[in-house]
Amino acid sequence: MDVTGKPHEWDEKTWRGLVGQVRAGRNLLPDRWPGGARCAVALSFDSDHETNELRDGGASIGRLSWGEYGARRGIPRIRRVLDRHGVKASFFVPAVAALLHPEEQRSLAEQGHEIALHGWIHERNTDVPPQAERELMLRAADVLENITGQRPVGMRTPSWDYSPATLKIARELGLEYDSSLFADDDPYEILDAGEETGIVELPVEWIRDDAVYFMMNRFGAQRPYTAPTDVLDIFRREFDGARNEGGLFLLTMHPHITGYRSRIFILDELLDHIRSTGDCWIATHAEIARYCAEQAGLKGRT
Repeated sequence: MDVTGKPHEWDEKTWRGLVGQVRAGRNLLPDRWPGGARCAVALSFDSDHETNELRDGGASIGRLSWGEYGARRGIPRIRRVLDRHGVKASFFVPAVAALLHPEEQRSLAEQGHEIALHGWIHERNTDVPPQAERELMLRAADVLENITGQRPVGMRTPSWDYSPATLKIARELGLEYDSSLFADDDPYEILDAGEETGIVELPVEWIRDDAVYFMMNRFGAQRPYTAPTDVLDIFRREFDGARNEGGLFLLTMHPHITGYRSRIFILDELLDHIRSTGDCWIATHAEIARYCAEQAGLKGRT
């Protein structure tokens, strides 16, 4: 919606309109998880690779090589940990990263992991005109389907950046879920200007994202400041809280951040802790979204 004037000058229709564009609808936390599990665990990896530099119009060979590290070393280490624990995860992949590393996506999909939408070149949706955003999302879905043989059913917007057009494009694509918003700890239905959409939101949070603890840009203000052991403690406490409440624990990690020798233990030890409980359901985002939708009798809408 078009907004003019300064915020303190807005009338009630304006500020209510802004707040009401995309809103949390009914809670979709099921009465029980599959097999009587106490909570659900959704592990996600944003395979940004070289697109973090490319989307900013950057040409730094050093930062491009950092993205390549995610594919070259980060993904193999993550896969070994997931294999060791026998669990499946969701990988959110910009289309350009998928085109640069198609075999990575193909082999992950063949192994039973989910490959989901994460933009075209990790663009910020609020910087892209609505028609261009639509074209990029549709083209990205086609790329992932062509590479993996499976049409993506969910998305995570790059940098969790949501434009006024994003939800409508997701509805046009017929997506089953989104994982970019923050309105709850547990799954809920997204409302589009008050209208039920049938799309399940699997909420994210910066607390449960490795990037805020480890990102580094020596030409900017970003500096790593958190010890890996402290990050493990935060993630473990978030999981324990979700399990105590019978809810959803959703974790976001990046291959070019967590995939280092001194950090990969976070994922390994966290999975040791989760699996030691013996009562948690670890599944892909798509599986969890479908289960929540089925339990709530939610039907997709266009």
